[in-house]
Amino acid sequence: MARERAACLEYTVELHELPFSLPEEERLQVAARTAPAVLAVTDRRMIVGSEHRVALDLPIEALRRIQFDVERGRPATLVLVPHDPRHEPQVLAVPDAELEAVSRAMFLVGARRQELDH
Repeated sequence: MARERAACLEYTVELHELPFSLPEEERLQVAARTAPAVLAVTDRRMIVGSEHRVALDLPIEALRRIQFDVERGRPATLVLVPHDPRHEPQVLAVPDAELEAVSRAMFLVGARRQELDH
C-alpha cells in the first residue's frame, strides 16, 4: 500500500522512509535525500525536513525562486526561496545519486506553476 501511495518509481526515498508524515489523502510524487534534509514534492506542497525539524512546508505557489546548479566535481546545489520573507530560504546539497529525483521534483514544480498561471 505504501508503494502505491508513494508513486516514487525507482527513486531512493520511499513514503515510509520520510522523516515527516503526510496525511492519508496526500500523495507523495517524489522525494530525494539532500544535505541536510529530505526534499519531498507532494500533490499539494513542497517539504524540506529531517528527523529534527521541518525547515520548509509550503504550497508550490508560495515559492518565489528555485535555483538548481550542477557543476562538475561538486555536489549540485538547490536553492528554494519562498515569497514570504518570514520563511527562510533553503540551500540543499544534492548528491549525484539524487540528481534524477531532484530533477523530477523541479519538473513537477515547474509544471504545477504553469498550471496555476493558466
